Amino acid sequence: MSRSDKAVLAFCRLGAAGLAPRAPGTWGSAAACLLAPFFFLPLSLGWRVLVLALIFVTGALAATRAERLLGRKDPGEVVIDELLGVWITLLPFEKPGFGLIAAAFALFRLFDIFKPWPVRASENWLPDGFGIMLDDALAALWALLCLGGLRLADIV
Repeated sequence: MSRSDKAVLAFCRLGAAGLAPRAPGTWGSAAACLLAPFFFLPLSLGWRVLVLALIFVTGALAATRAERLLGRKDPGEVVIDELLGVWITLLPFEKPGFGLIAAAFALFRLFDIFKPWPVRASENWLPDGFGIMLDDALAALWALLCLGGLRLADIV
């Protein structure tokens, strides 16, 4: 395996998070929550949107390559989509505390696992890694709506 292929897999796995023997998506989401206060939340809203667009495209291209390298569709160890999802869920919130980040984690995992309409259907709307990224982006929108409601109700 080439050095660039190893780099693609490391990116898709968020380092070691995707290699967790159980629930790699949960570990990837937890890693996204830990990284957000340092690399995402300090940015302005405009920069956050740009970062999300870049993660979507580079994540989709990398996930496509990872599928080919690993020989299977949507491998569980590819968790770059979880980073995208958690960060979309946190997108509009300025300086969220631990409770809000924990709620973002829980809500995103809920919608990513149960895949309400149109999340499950979207897995096949785009080819390869783009479908991998899209379903988590849509799960994140569900989570964001719920988190926004909890925030408005002053629950988190």
